[in-house]
Amino acid sequence: MQTFKTKAFARLANREGLEDAALCEAVRRAGQGLIDADLGGGVIKQRIARKGGGRSGGFRTIVLFRRGELAFFVYVFAKSHRQNLRRDELDAYRLLADEYLALDRAGIEAALAVGAIVEVRCDG
Repeated sequence: MQTFKTKAFARLANREGLEDAALCEAVRRAGQGLIDADLGGGVIKQRIARKGGGRSGGFRTIVLFRRGELAFFVYVFAKSHRQNLRRDELDAYRLLADEYLALDRAGIEAALAVGAIVEVRCDG
């Protein structure tokens, strides 16, 4: 499965100390059908643990997801800072999923070339 993070997500994840290995684990779980919340339209919410803690009190990530093919991490927030997305945010992520999940190899390469997305390397 190809896994990516947007430039904005990468900044947020860096600030929060989220490592790519944690993102890979979240995608692996989702690929096995262990999705924390299916928000519809190719948008899922996956929990990620804080270092030294569990997933329940950690971070929530918004992922544009097509099982077995593509995952784009687009947003991260701490559970302690907010509970859920607003309706307008969810609608925007569903529109974004339509765009990102329709990208072909050339589109992905172009997004990588301009720095809009960064590949997350997951071994195995």
